[in-house]
Amino acid sequence: MVKLDSERIQMNYYEKSDLAIRHLPVAFHEWEEKARHILAAGPFGYVHGGAGAGDTMLANRKAFDKYRIRPRICCDISTRDLTIEIFGRKFPVPFLLAPIGVNSILHPEGEIIPAKVCADAGVPYVLSNVSSRSMEEVADVMKDAVRWFQLYPPKDLELTRSFLDRAKKAGYSAIVVTVDSTMLGWRETDLRNAYLPFLEGHGMGNYFSDPVFRSKLEQPPEKDKKTAVLKALSEGNNTCFTWEHFAEIRKLTDLPLLLKGMTHPHDARLAIEHGANGIIVSNHGGRQLDGAIATLEALPEIVDAVGGDVPIVMDSGIRRGADILKALALGATAVLVGRPYAYALAAAGHIGVKSVIENLVAETEFQLAISGRSSLQQIDSSLLTEIEV
Repeated sequence: MVKLDSERIQMNYYEKSDLAIRHLPVAFHEWEEKARHILAAGPFGYVHGGAGAGDTMLANRKAFDKYRIRPRICCDISTRDLTIEIFGRKFPVPFLLAPIGVNSILHPEGEIIPAKVCADAGVPYVLSNVSSRSMEEVADVMKDAVRWFQLYPPKDLELTRSFLDRAKKAGYSAIVVTVDSTMLGWRETDLRNAYLPFLEGHGMGNYFSDPVFRSKLEQPPEKDKKTAVLKALSEGNNTCFTWEHFAEIRKLTDLPLLLKGMTHPHDARLAIEHGANGIIVSNHGGRQLDGAIATLEALPEIVDAVGGDVPIVMDSGIRRGADILKALALGATAVLVGRPYAYALAAAGHIGVKSVIENLVAETEFQLAISGRSSLQQIDSSLLTEIEV
């Protein structure tokens, strides 16, 4: 794992001494615009769009405006520590790359690029269930680096068992059971573009490589892709999934389970009662339910409900180092970063994702230090003041 020199990263921009960064964007909106100009309308809209009017996406960002960081002065910030611990393992930074599927619509190498970058930087990577590359291919490039696997629970319990067994064998150290997308949200951008990447075979890496899934088909995907895709989509649209089904998943694996997609404190307690080892507060980046509560708004109640029993990861709306510190101050153990690296992957491939991660680490470190703290362990609610918006 390479230790990032945040001050050197900053000086490289001022001096333009690193050729690799001379023409790269820095801010999130710049990456977004660069991706917009590179990608066709369908792929860009699939990443950029949200449910309905986009009010949930907007709420995710506006929620951060309710809090202001109140720095302390005359503190020794000569050394800074961004490490956190989850499930007994130390992570060098307080964020993971979120599970974003169908990366092949953004870059021909798909999930291989963010996986490689994460392995080199020591940042944990959460592989999407609907990745275009199989979990084994991704594991091969990550070697011993930390990786989690996202599971959209299939209807077929035998297929569920196969995914879980493959993930464990391939070295994934936790399972992220995602339950807020048992059916696709009303996404106007995708409807307008008549674009669903799965129908073109994107995002099928784990299904098409699975022996159980293949055994259920009359013809292999290589001969009848459309039928195989529709079968995979049918498995993922598990609208009858309940707490009892989650308890069944708990019995199928001894890996830590995190439940992703909750914004209600009662669900957090139910998750723990049914065997969850961790909570991911998420509204799917605003892509599922229009007009929903922002994840940062939901976070404090869930933190209170959990009471420190399990780690809490916050997803949706993270764009900057200040966002990360605000989420941690409100009780999150770590956060997930999604759209920033997706746009960078589309815009500049490997060097783009690498730049986004390095910049986010550096910015978070500077924010921490300038706020008067030298480690994340010193971050609590006293960092913030709440204002009227």
